[in-house]
Amino acid sequence: MHSKDIKPELPEQEIIIENKELSIAEALFPVIVLVGMLAYNIFIFGDSALGGSNQFILIIGAAVAAIVGFRNKVTYAQMLEEVGHNIKSTSGAILILLMVGALSGTWLLSGIIPSMIYYGLQILTPTIFLAASLVICSIISLATGSSWSTSATVGIALIGIGQTMGINPGMTAGAVISGAYFGDKISPLSDTTNLASAMAGSELFDHIKYMLITTVPSILVAFVIFLVLGINISSTGTPDISDKLSAINASFNISPWLFLVPATVIFLIVKKTQPLVALLVGALLGGVAAIIAQPDIVVKIAEGTTLDFNTAYKGVMKALTNKTTIETSNPELNDLFSAKGMEGMLGTIWLILCAMVFGGVMDAIGALSRISQALLNMFHTVFGLFASTVLSCLAINVTASDQYLALVIPGKMYKKAFQDKGLHPVNLSRTLEDSGTVTSVLVPWNTCGAYNAGVLGVATVDYFIYAIFNWISPFMTLLVAAVGFKIKKLKETV
Repeated sequence: MHSKDIKPELPEQEIIIENKELSIAEALFPVIVLVGMLAYNIFIFGDSALGGSNQFILIIGAAVAAIVGFRNKVTYAQMLEEVGHNIKSTSGAILILLMVGALSGTWLLSGIIPSMIYYGLQILTPTIFLAASLVICSIISLATGSSWSTSATVGIALIGIGQTMGINPGMTAGAVISGAYFGDKISPLSDTTNLASAMAGSELFDHIKYMLITTVPSILVAFVIFLVLGINISSTGTPDISDKLSAINASFNISPWLFLVPATVIFLIVKKTQPLVALLVGALLGGVAAIIAQPDIVVKIAEGTTLDFNTAYKGVMKALTNKTTIETSNPELNDLFSAKGMEGMLGTIWLILCAMVFGGVMDAIGALSRISQALLNMFHTVFGLFASTVLSCLAINVTASDQYLALVIPGKMYKKAFQDKGLHPVNLSRTLEDSGTVTSVLVPWNTCGAYNAGVLGVATVDYFIYAIFNWISPFMTLLVAAVGFKIKKLKETV
């Protein structure tokens, strides 16, 4: 390339090594072995595969890649150096993940999340039940960052309420899942949101902001469809949520004043405060709010008898760092009122580190560069690259049967290809979320599909068509790519 040619600026640690001696078959071999092993591992372990065996499979995948590298004259030192670069590049994301865990703990302890649920439940009416269910689950998942917790708690309650009104459980499940994955996709508390941005190399809040381009239209389409369905459904009965409201009210001091804490965090984010700083402020303010609004709960968590400096410190610190569970008189709500603190993020961090080992070795042997070049030769247009990413995420959700792996593997494989096209990392991170995160629940044998079908008591095939937000999201990202709307470029220098 001539000196006057325009080329994107890339951080030194993100430049992927080229190895002209490596064939495309050799480059793909570790990926094929990895996907095959992951699929078998999940078949054996099911949901518990996320407990560590998937992470170890990534290490085995790295070992296979290393063997390919040794055959192509790549030294152990070169591989280890690239692994180190990769892990270093995720240090910011790891710190944010830890802070997200801390924030979720104090927001539960302070009653912020319970207050959101309390006020959200009260908007239910029979005519707009489906649309309201979508909104409620969207709010709860946005506040908690967890689609699984949303489905297993409020989702179960909404299925029962819908059945009393004669509404098809598949419709209700579709509304619940659409809302649950809306938050899972864009909440800064969500591990998939953090994971997608980490894999693509984008900043967390830049990633969330860019996702709104496709996420907002998708959720609005879902809302309108559920509103039309609700208006045209002949239903009877009145939803009874009094027991749940009473349980929340009896366990927490509910107040709209608590919303000042998330409002402050949102204000800081809007003012472009560094994410780590904004989340730290949110976590600390949540702790202060807990001492003021929920003193009895703080004392109970601290295993004390009266509120003093020591019990306040211990209670807030436990919420920041460890698992915190607050029981209510309603068993359906108890799982929702549980946060894992910083400790709860260690599994995702573990997955990221192991993925970085695999990706680092693949970088060092030149495999990612070789695969990226093959992709660029195959897809000469920007739209083709987006479409290939979407298809890859869908394929891994079907074959590896795991939501996280549908983000990790394409994230590493396509990162260089997006860079070579001069595309900002947010394009990749958004596409990963639009096609990897939300479609996992549509596959019956995927961990997400199996989990939600079991928890809600509705088969995947019954809610598939009604999970509107989930299946429309990949089409939305392809539509945006096809028309070239808001396709962000890397900064260029001449």
